[in-house]
Amino acid sequence: MYKISLITGDGIGPELSESVISVLNTIHDRLDLKFDITKLSAGDKALSETGNALPDETVAAIKQSDACMKAPVGESAADVIVVLRRMLDLYANIRPAKSYPHMPALRDDIDMVIVRENTEDLYTGKEFSLGNASVALRIISEAASKRIAKYAFETATQRDSMKKVTCVHKSNVMRVTDGMFAKSCTDVSKDYPDITFEQMYVDACAMNLIRQPEQFDVVVTTNLFGDILSDESSQVVGGLGMAPAANIGDNFALFEPVHGAAFDIAGQNIANPSSFLLSIKMMLDWLGNKHNDSKCVKVGERLESTIFDLVKSGVKTKDIGGTSSTTEFTKQITDNL
Repeated sequence: MYKISLITGDGIGPELSESVISVLNTIHDRLDLKFDITKLSAGDKALSETGNALPDETVAAIKQSDACMKAPVGESAADVIVVLRRMLDLYANIRPAKSYPHMPALRDDIDMVIVRENTEDLYTGKEFSLGNASVALRIISEAASKRIAKYAFETATQRDSMKKVTCVHKSNVMRVTDGMFAKSCTDVSKDYPDITFEQMYVDACAMNLIRQPEQFDVVVTTNLFGDILSDESSQVVGGLGMAPAANIGDNFALFEPVHGAAFDIAGQNIANPSSFLLSIKMMLDWLGNKHNDSKCVKVGERLESTIFDLVKSGVKTKDIGGTSSTTEFTKQITDNL
């Protein structure tokens, strides 16, 4: 039995969390893959109730679990996810972008994944004032750069795709920091002669994600660039509603939807749960690979195909122009599973 910690979040987070629980319970009951789910508090509500956006008991429960799922939280997001990434050394932020039927994707053949370094860059928050100027320290290390590059190449090796890694940086301007990142990726590429390797400046990449999105397979980049490009790639395939994400380290992983808490539709039972449910698929893949459990991987594939078929049939939640409620959409998935 896998112990799953679930941060229920803010806004639409609790509604989406109930969808996750329904799907995991269905897998538990009908597909004989067992889960023990612990609901946890973190985010704006936790901050207002306890004075801490990430309570100590939540952290303790996460550390005792096999994997964590996190619903979107509100304005305190940085005090939750950024802290957990550093605390648990979740150095790889993985964000797939894939075309799904009846979604406003630019093309129907897009299938890429952005592998974003998750611990360094400007997101370390090392900022200070110097007279009338403000200064931020951009930290890029060889060790972290090679670690994320290796993860990207391993990802490309495992994907049923064009077997290509695109290293995205801006070394023509930031010659020291991005220069180190680019060199590190180039060095790692030599260990993977069967994977095509290319480099691209971040501005060119942003353009080509619109112009030629089908030409990308695995994109590896730094923290800030990865954050921006992954949101862009999500829009290229139709929006954040179908965008899952994983934060992965050597010993632990956390899975979440890319989108925010959407307070404007909270409590209306109309939010699309697909991105969070696709995050379950990513979690099952990770658990299966970590524990050599092929059943996890097969169930994950089954879940993704079920979501794909449901969306293909034209079923959508009300927030994206459909007629189904969140619970109705979820029930169709659990029935089809």
